[in-house]
Amino acid sequence: MRTKGLRGALAADTALGAGNVLARVLAHGADPTGPGLTFDTPVDGHPAERPLTLGQLDERVAARAAWLHRRGVRPRDPIAVWATGAADMVLSFLALTRLGAIPALMNGKLRPEIAAEYNRRLRAAGVLADAAHTEALAGHDLGAPLLGQPAEAGAGDPADAPPHYRHHDEDPIVITHTSGTTGVPKAVLHSHASLFAATRHLLSMPQAQGTSRILNALPAPHTATVLMVNQALGNRAEMLLLSEQGGERVLDAIQRWRPDGVFGFSVTWAELARFDLSGYDLDSVRLWFNTGDCSHEPHVRRLVAVGSRDTVTREGVVRVPGSVFIDGLGSSEMGHSMFHLTHTADTDRYGRCVGRPYRFTRVAVLDLEGNELPPGEVGWLGIDSPSLFRGYWNDSVTTYRSRLRGWYLTGDLVYADAEGRYYHLDRAVDSVELADGRRFFTALSEERILAACPDVTDCTVVIVKRDDGTVVTDVLLELTAGADPGTDRTGAVRAALGADVGATLRRVVPVASADIPVTVTGKVRKVALRERYLTESPS
Repeated sequence: MRTKGLRGALAADTALGAGNVLARVLAHGADPTGPGLTFDTPVDGHPAERPLTLGQLDERVAARAAWLHRRGVRPRDPIAVWATGAADMVLSFLALTRLGAIPALMNGKLRPEIAAEYNRRLRAAGVLADAAHTEALAGHDLGAPLLGQPAEAGAGDPADAPPHYRHHDEDPIVITHTSGTTGVPKAVLHSHASLFAATRHLLSMPQAQGTSRILNALPAPHTATVLMVNQALGNRAEMLLLSEQGGERVLDAIQRWRPDGVFGFSVTWAELARFDLSGYDLDSVRLWFNTGDCSHEPHVRRLVAVGSRDTVTREGVVRVPGSVFIDGLGSSEMGHSMFHLTHTADTDRYGRCVGRPYRFTRVAVLDLEGNELPPGEVGWLGIDSPSLFRGYWNDSVTTYRSRLRGWYLTGDLVYADAEGRYYHLDRAVDSVELADGRRFFTALSEERILAACPDVTDCTVVIVKRDDGTVVTDVLLELTAGADPGTDRTGAVRAALGADVGATLRRVVPVASADIPVTVTGKVRKVALRERYLTESPS
């Protein structure tokens, strides 16, 4: 079946959801010799970065399903997966959902004691862990048996795999988790229908440029990678999944694999900003797609200056220099970015603008009583969407604390303009509210510093209200190559912060690039940098 017709058939397929995309794509007549997935590590003797066809992918998934079934995995069993490789994560997800089990995908960078406690709270039926993480878990009580390593499951016989489980819309389909910057992360549950709601919407629309050959630089255990796997399979796109998302790794993969689209988090774009992109062959890239935290203007501008894109002229469609950056704001709980904003080299709408909501969602700015606020007023972001998570696994208290008058409260502070565009100011936990009703925002402060200081490639702002009610602000600066770390930038930073926040500035600290923790989200990065550089507070 032609891809265009297949996409429409998939969008209309009421039996299709996040747990059976591979099977339904084949059932609708997709060519088994067409694209499946490509991994950056070997898979069952298949070389790294050599594409698996759709048929080969189905066979490898069936082999794992057979292996897991022989070890007693059954429908609705929560099975934790702790590994580094994207192949281990994605193939385990596909195999477990084929059985009707519930994969719980874990960030490979969790500390072992946190991972063990997270497993106990899951009340998992079993744990899959690669060699390094199996060793890390030694001596820890997981509350569940270790089933083996994810790669070992490839030794199963595909012919022994049981029939594909028949999912109901509300069946649990995957558990991912939040960053866990302050302790054990929250376990985010998605259903068969909820995690496919956004994908169904996108399949019903014309396929965007930059989505035919994708480099997935999203963390493999994250909800976003599950979404991208299903979108790539539905679009019949090629996709290479990276197990590590550092800037140099991403740039090398772009030059070698030549994708037309690169998908990642804002922390990856900040990583790329450390490099002189003109020295790399990035011409294949038409699209950069961001989700998670929204991105800063200087990082976006560096990316849209490279690559190329198709545009419509009087002479027809022509390829022109400069790529497209689609920004948004999303989280594990949202199930997809809720907003979209398209940037090119000519874009001038920044200032933390995240754009307009997707048509499949309802969005509001709320006060603490759940009343909707008018344009221009800052409040809490509320979401009502079919893509929303179904709650925190084994934690109904936290689940219901995040709901207010039918809205899910994301924990973000935003405002809308009169044209229906939304602006993200900060995570509420990172902002500081003063007694007079004013509020200071760290993310907005970072945006202002980056826009005003060309020799700063990234920054972290930490604002703290002391017990006596006074507020202090510390700023960490990552500088461009060759910039003098001894230069006093306090005046420039204070001016960029503005009079109110600038008056609270305590210190400006240059940060060495080699010391920047490579983490999956900006929230984790902020906590790690704060702990590393700001442990001693001067008077």
